[in-house]
Amino acid sequence: MSFSSEIKENLSKMPNLVNKEIVEYELIGYLISNNTRYKNGKIVYKTENEYNINRFSKLLSNLNIINYKIEIRGNNYIITTSKIEQIDKIEYSDEYIQYVGDIQKEELLKSIIRGTFLGSGSVNNPESKYHLEIILSTKINANNVIQILSNFTVKAKLLERKNGYGVYIKDGEEISKFLALIGANSSVLKFEEIRVIRDIKNNVNRKVNCETANLNKTVNAAVKQIEAIRELQKKGEFEKLSENLKEIAIIRLENPDVSLTELGQMLKEPIGKSGVNHRLNKILEIAKIK
Repeated sequence: MSFSSEIKENLSKMPNLVNKEIVEYELIGYLISNNTRYKNGKIVYKTENEYNINRFSKLLSNLNIINYKIEIRGNNYIITTSKIEQIDKIEYSDEYIQYVGDIQKEELLKSIIRGTFLGSGSVNNPESKYHLEIILSTKINANNVIQILSNFTVKAKLLERKNGYGVYIKDGEEISKFLALIGANSSVLKFEEIRVIRDIKNNVNRKVNCETANLNKTVNAAVKQIEAIRELQKKGEFEKLSENLKEIAIIRLENPDVSLTELGQMLKEPIGKSGVNHRLNKILEIAKIK
């Protein structure tokens, strides 16, 4: 089962259907999702997820709407019902249903968001990447959802899709806040566990990559330094170097894989990293001129 399906199974079993207001606003969320169409006086909702269709039918039944029909066509579950007259916060236009309410109650706002996610939302497996998206039927519906999320300090963005308007979140912390907002509590715990493990792995990988890059840089620099010293020896120019340069050159030849700091400590009169770097750069400069 996908991570999205697990979340929707969790949500579909929420025992909050006694409150008629919550039921109504969750249903509104379904109705403004892009999986719902309004055709010839009929509301048609289509989904491949059985939990979505089960929840939708429960919402209708709890509002005493019983004149609906459920069909299975291929991989799709389709539920059809008549225009819902008792919900006055929506308008029917062309193929779409639009939310036109203005509510302040937090639980009702959360219910709308939960309904939109159940209606046409998805979340990637957080082990691979962070991406949550809900496809809404109209730009107005999408902007309304973004505004509601903003009221709960959840940051979401708008993206125009071929099949509607996507409200999406790509930040792990924001997705976690979203899941908590809609009541997917067990999914939040799982998401956070995966997120922590993933972040630790990423931090380790970044550290290893950084150390590898630094090691490669050190090795490449040492190779160039040794080539320059060998070139000076080959041309008989090595003995013309100052005593300080000859000393560091000999130590470098004898210790090709040590750091500049370590080289500095091997000198008769130890010097720091910058001093070693200065002397070796001088050798590189002389070898290039010669």
